[in-house]
Amino acid sequence: MVGNLLLEEEQKEENLYLLKMVKLNSLKKSDHFKHVLNGKKANSEYFSIFASKNFLKSEKGKINISFVMKKKIGNAVKRNKIKRKLKAIVLRVLKINGKINMNYTYIVFGKEKSFKESHEKLFNTMVNCFRKLG
Repeated sequence: MVGNLLLEEEQKEENLYLLKMVKLNSLKKSDHFKHVLNGKKANSEYFSIFASKNFLKSEKGKINISFVMKKKIGNAVKRNKIKRKLKAIVLRVLKINGKINMNYTYIVFGKEKSFKESHEKLFNTMVNCFRKLG
C-alpha cells in the first residue's frame, strides 16, 4: 500500500514536471495543415481552434500546435503581438492538468478582436474552446 502511494506521488510529480516543460512544436507542411483543418473545430469571437488526432510522431512533453493569422489583420507587429498573446495563454492553459489533450494536433487562428482583449477573458475563452474539443 505504501509502495502504491509512493508510485502515485512519483507519477504526479513527473506529470507536473512534464506540464511545466512542454514544448510547442509548429506544423511545417501544408499537407499537415490541411489534415488538421478537416478535423474538429471550436470558434469564438477571439480565435478559432482546429484539432485532429495526432498523425505526426511527437516526443513526450511536446505538443503540435501552430498559431496562424490572416494578412488582412493589421500590420506584422499587430499580428505577431496577437500570436505571442495566444501562445502565452496556451502555455498557461497547459499548466492546468488535463485541459489540453496532448494526443491532438492543433491550429489556432487568431482574430483581430483578441488584440485589445484582456488576458483573463482570452484565457477563459480558450479553456472553454479546448473543453468543447474534448
